[in-house]
Amino acid sequence: MRRCCTFCFLVTVATMTLVIPAVDAPADEGMWLFNNPPERLLKDKYQFEATGEWMEHLQRSSVRFNSGGSGSFVSSEGLVLTNHHVGADALQKLSTAEHDYLKQGFFARTREQEVKCVDLELNVLISIEDVTQRVSAAVKAEMSPAEAHQARQAVMAAIEQESLDKTGLRSDVVTLYQGGLYHLYRFHKHTDVRLVFAPEQDIAFFGGDPDNFEYPRFDLDVCLFRVYENDRPVRPAHFLKWGSEGVSDGELVFVSGHPGRTNRQNTVAHLDFLRDRAFLFTLNVLRRREVQLATFSERSRENARRAKDELFGVANSRKARLGGLAGLQDPAVMSRKVADEMKLRDAVAADPQLRAACGNPWSDIGDTLRVWDELYVPYQLLERGLAFHSQKFEIARTLVRMVEEDTKPNAERLREYRSSNRESLLQALFSDAPIYDDLETLGLADALSLYYELVGIRGDPLLQEVLAGKSPRQRAWELVAGSQLQKVDLRKQLAEGGKAAVDASQDPMIALARRVDAAARKVRKRYEEQVEEPQRQAYARLAEARFRLLGTDTYPDATFTLRLSLGAVKGYTDELGQKIPPWTTIGGAYQRANEHDNTPPFALPTSWLDHKDRLLLDTPFNFICTNDIIGGNSGSPVVNRQGEFVGVIFDGNLPSLVWDFVFSEEQGRSVAVDARAIVEALRKVYDATSLVEELGR
Repeated sequence: MRRCCTFCFLVTVATMTLVIPAVDAPADEGMWLFNNPPERLLKDKYQFEATGEWMEHLQRSSVRFNSGGSGSFVSSEGLVLTNHHVGADALQKLSTAEHDYLKQGFFARTREQEVKCVDLELNVLISIEDVTQRVSAAVKAEMSPAEAHQARQAVMAAIEQESLDKTGLRSDVVTLYQGGLYHLYRFHKHTDVRLVFAPEQDIAFFGGDPDNFEYPRFDLDVCLFRVYENDRPVRPAHFLKWGSEGVSDGELVFVSGHPGRTNRQNTVAHLDFLRDRAFLFTLNVLRRREVQLATFSERSRENARRAKDELFGVANSRKARLGGLAGLQDPAVMSRKVADEMKLRDAVAADPQLRAACGNPWSDIGDTLRVWDELYVPYQLLERGLAFHSQKFEIARTLVRMVEEDTKPNAERLREYRSSNRESLLQALFSDAPIYDDLETLGLADALSLYYELVGIRGDPLLQEVLAGKSPRQRAWELVAGSQLQKVDLRKQLAEGGKAAVDASQDPMIALARRVDAAARKVRKRYEEQVEEPQRQAYARLAEARFRLLGTDTYPDATFTLRLSLGAVKGYTDELGQKIPPWTTIGGAYQRANEHDNTPPFALPTSWLDHKDRLLLDTPFNFICTNDIIGGNSGSPVVNRQGEFVGVIFDGNLPSLVWDFVFSEEQGRSVAVDARAIVEALRKVYDATSLVEELGR
C-alpha cells in the first residue's frame, strides 16, 4: 500500500504502542485466497454467503498494476479505477516541464485525448491451479540445497511455460505458506493502458507527509485509466456496479486487492533479524535518499517535478518502515509472537508423528539467519543494486544478464529471465520513459558513497575497480554522462545483437554491469542455496504442522496476488480516549485547509476553491473499516454485499502499520475514498459528467 493516516497530534510512530485484544484471532483478520475464502467466518459473523458467482465476478473485476498496486474495472468500456499514487508512476513518465500531470492533474474529455502510458501493465486473474504435488515431487529428500533449489526453479519454469503455450495467458507459479503450497496463477495481461483522469496532487495527497499514515483524512486519491485492445476500449465481461448509496456504520464490506508482502508466519528469530538488521539498514538507505531528493527538489521547480514521484515513494517507505519497526520494538507485539510460537512448538513436541515429520524447523531457520546476516550487506549492495542506484545501471544489468541467460536452457535461467516472463521483461526494458541525467548522477553518487562507507576502499578490490581512482561523485558523473542507454533504439540493438553485441559494447554503464555481475551472481547463488532454499524447506515443514493442527482454513502471508479481506465500517477510540468517527466530509477538507491558512501541504487546489459553493459539503469523503490490508492494496476496490463499488483503499492508519507482523482491529483501520465523494468531485469540481455517467455502467 502507499501510506496510512490518523491526525499526527494523536500519536507518533516513535511512541506508538499497539493495543492487543485478549482474543487469539481477531474476527476480521485475513488476506484470503480466492480459491479458499473464509466461508465459515462470513456465515457465522455476518450471515453472508460468498457464492462462486459472487467470487468470480469480484475476481475478474479486480486488476493488478505492475507498478505495485491494485485497481478494478468500473465500466463496460474498460475504465479502471485506482489511486492517484498508484498511477503516479505513469503520470510522472507522461509529464514534461510544460505538462506536469502528476501535479496539475489531467482529464481527457474525449477518447481521442486519452494518453497512452509508456510501460504500464495490468493483470486480471483468470484462474488458479494447485501445482503443489508436481513442484514438491521435483525436490528429492537426498538432494543438497543447491540441487533442490535448481530442481524447484526448473519445474516452476516448466509449468509456467507449458501454461503460457497452452493458454496464451501470463502464468506465474506462486509460493504460498512460505513453501507449504504452490499455485499456478493465470492472468490476462493488458499493455495498452491510457490515462483518462487524475486530480491535482494537492487534493490527491492533501495533508502531505504530516497526515501520511494518519486519520482523519481528506484525500481524493483516485486515478482513472482505460484499457484498450486492438486500439479499441476493451469490454470486460466483469466490472463493478457503482454503489451510489455508499456505506453505513457497521456495514460489512470487502476489499479485493493484491497485498504485497507480510511476515506474520515468520519465526520469532526471523522477526528479531528484521528488527535488528534489515529494518535498520533499509531506514539508513531511505533517510539519506530522502535528504538528497528533498535538497535537489528545492533547487528549482523543474528539479522538484523530476524528483516528485521518487521522493514521495521514499518518504512514504521511510515512514512505513518506522511504523513497522515500532511494532517489532513493542513488547506487546513480540510477546504475542513468542506465545504463538511456543504454543506451536509444544503441540509439535506432543505429537510423535508430527515431531518426526517436522524435525526442528525453528533451529534450521535460525541457522539460515546466521548466514543471511553475513551476506546481507553484499547482497543488498551488489545483487539488489543498492550500490548502483540508477535507471541506466538497471537497464545495463538487464541487458547483460538477459543475453547471458539466453544462452542457457530455460530451466537453468535466473527466474526473472525465464521464457514465460520475456514479454513483460522487454516491455520494461524498452520503455521510453524519460531518464534525467542530473537525477541519475545524484542517485548513483550517493549509492557509490554508501558502498564506500559500508565496505571501505582498501578492503574491497571490486570497489576500487568500480571507482577507478575517482570520488563517488566524479565517477557517477562520468558513468551517467558517458552512457547512451537513455536511447531505446540502442537498447533494442544490443538486445537483438545478443551476447556478442553486449560483450562488445563500450558503453560505460554496460561495462560496469559486466564488471560487477560475477560478484553479484556469487552472493545471490550463496543466498539462494544457503538461505532461501533451506529456509523455504523449514517453513514448509512449519506450514505442514499448522495444516495438521489447525486445518487448511487459514490464510497465507501476502504474495502480491489477489486476496479477499472482510471487515466492517467502524470508528475507534484513540489513546487519549477520543472517539474517531468512521467518516470525514468534503466540508472537513475546507476546514482543515483554513486551519493551516491554505498553505502546503494543506492547500486546496484552485479548482476546489473556485467550486466550493457547488459542492454538498456534508458528502462523505474518506472512511475507515476493519479490513485486513498491507502494501500493494492501494487502489483495491471496497465493495458491499451486492458486490457494488463503495470506495477505494488508499491507506491505513498509524496502528495498522504493524499488520505486516500481527493483526489487530482494536485501533488499526484501513482508509478509503468514499464512492460518493468521487462522484461529487467529478461532477461539480471537474465537470466530468460524462465520466460519472459511465461509472458502473
